[in-house]
Amino acid sequence: MRHALLPLCVLTGAALLATGCSSGAPPAAVGRPAAASPAAASSAAAVNPAELGVNELGQVPVLMYHQLTEKPASVYDRTPADFRAELERLAREKYVPVTARDFQKGRIATPAGTHPVVLTFDDSTNSQLRLGDNGEPVPGTAAAILAETARKYPAFKPVATFFVNADAFGATGPGKALTWLTKHGYEVGNHTDQHQNLRSLDQAGAARAIAAGQQAIEKAAPGTAVTSLALPFGAMPQPASVAARGPGYRYDGVYLVGSNPAVSPFAKDFKPTAIPRIRSAGPKDEDAELGSARWLDRLAAQKSWYVSDGDPRTVAFPRSAQEKLAPAFSGMARPY
Repeated sequence: MRHALLPLCVLTGAALLATGCSSGAPPAAVGRPAAASPAAASSAAAVNPAELGVNELGQVPVLMYHQLTEKPASVYDRTPADFRAELERLAREKYVPVTARDFQKGRIATPAGTHPVVLTFDDSTNSQLRLGDNGEPVPGTAAAILAETARKYPAFKPVATFFVNADAFGATGPGKALTWLTKHGYEVGNHTDQHQNLRSLDQAGAARAIAAGQQAIEKAAPGTAVTSLALPFGAMPQPASVAARGPGYRYDGVYLVGSNPAVSPFAKDFKPTAIPRIRSAGPKDEDAELGSARWLDRLAAQKSWYVSDGDPRTVAFPRSAQEKLAPAFSGMARPY
């Protein structure tokens, strides 16, 4: 397993800063969301944000998955049944998946009253995507379970971000697998070419590992726009700015291993160069307090989650949260 040891950034948000997992690079610019259609804008205008508890400065869970297996051998493994159950819970609780690419740029166009969630997969294993003779994902793989969940819950979009290595999806082959992902609306992100611990390398070595991962994606699926990087082991290179920018690559979002939800991309505390993730885990698993089941419980109980107003042109939130808004979005603010 690539994650045999506890990663460097499985820590609370405060500890992330204390251990240097937060990037010192300047935040990448967050893009203004695309204009909504007239019908969507009209529908959003009719929303009563107080009734729905709208808060687009709330927290967003960025969930992290690795291997799906019937016999988990690591805290990073999940059974297909557990994965399916978590997706169905998300759907019932009105979470709507968005890609890391859209989240980090503030392009969150989820329906009013729903919560964005970012589903991310590391290491590009066959259990995540393996295509059968018919060109479709084999039953039991993550991609197949995502599609089945979306059919059962039509409001649940089958989108996710796959952070891949150079040997991506060996049973299918990188070219065929990455092309299928991009064709079906999934995002392909970089996870370095050989899953190197970037903190253990010098600046030039870290940049080479990241650039080689970028090049492997571009070779396998020419024309793929790669705008996101997940750090192997959550290990930030030194200097941290190397993660977001180097020869041949530039990323809008850099993802840690983490242990807590991310803040809204519209919040002044949002750091696109050090976005925390939550390991998928059940309520009784090892380190359950840091896992997805417990965090989803907390977000629901505390109502601290991001709740959309359905209009990607505005940022709506309770007036009491005004101080959290990043100045760059003051022109889109819709306090109530």
